[in-house]
Amino acid sequence: MTKPRLSKAVFWTTIAFLFLPLVVLMVFSFNEGRTMVWKGFSFRWYESLFLHQPRLWAAVSNTLIVAFTSSILATVIGTLGAIAIHWYRFKAKAYVQAMSFLPLILPEIIIGVSLLIFFRMIGMPLSLWTIVIAHTSFTMPFVLLMVTARLGEFDNSIIEAARDLGARESQTLFRVILPIAVPGIFAGFLTAFTLSLEDFVVTFFVTGSGSDTLPIFIYNQIKRKLPPEINAFSVVLIGVTVFLLFFARRSIKYFVQRK
Repeated sequence: MTKPRLSKAVFWTTIAFLFLPLVVLMVFSFNEGRTMVWKGFSFRWYESLFLHQPRLWAAVSNTLIVAFTSSILATVIGTLGAIAIHWYRFKAKAYVQAMSFLPLILPEIIIGVSLLIFFRMIGMPLSLWTIVIAHTSFTMPFVLLMVTARLGEFDNSIIEAARDLGARESQTLFRVILPIAVPGIFAGFLTAFTLSLEDFVVTFFVTGSGSDTLPIFIYNQIKRKLPPEINAFSVVLIGVTVFLLFFARRSIKYFVQRK
C-alpha cells in the first residue's frame, strides 16, 4: 500500500508544481488591481490587451513571421541535407555530418555571440532577417536529425526498385523518398517552429531596433514591472494552444477512422 500512495503523492506534487503557477496567472489576469493583491474581478486587462497594446501585437507578428520563415527554410535545408547524408557518398561526409549536429550541443549563448560577430563582420544590420537567419541555423539540425531517423527506418530496396523501373533522380526524390520522409519532415517543421517561437537567448544577440519578438518584448517589459496585460495575454496564449491541440487530436482521430 505504501508504494501506490507514494506514487500518487509524487504524481500530484508534480502536477501541482507544473500547473499551479498557471492557475495563479489565470486568476490574477482578472484582477482589478495591478499588483498581486486581489482588488476585485475585472476584464480591464483583456480590454487593454486588445485595444491599447500595439507594441505587443507587433512583437507577436514579428514572432510568427520569424517562426514560419525560419521553420520553412530549416525544413527545406534540413530535409535535403538528410537525404544527401543518408544516400550519397562523398569525401567530407563524416565531417559535414558532425558539423551539422554541432548546434545541438553548443550552448545557445555561444551560437548567439558567434552569429552577432558574423553579422558585424559582413556589415549586415541587425533586423528581422538576421533573426530569421539565426533561427534557421540553430533549428535546421533538429530537422536534419528527425528526417535522417525517418530515412533510416525503411527498406532501401524501394529506391533500387524505382531506379530499376527507369525512374530518374528527380522522380525518385519527389515520388518515393519525400513521401516516405513526410512524417519526419512534419515533425522537424513543428520542432523548428516551436523552438523559434520560444527562443530568447539567440534572438537577444541578433535582434535590431524595431524587430523585437515576443520573448524579447516580454523581457523588456518585466525588467521594470510586470504589466497585468502580460497575464491576460498568457491566458489567451494558453487558450489558443489548448484549442490547437484539441483540433489536432480530433483531426488525427478523424483521418485514422477514415482509413
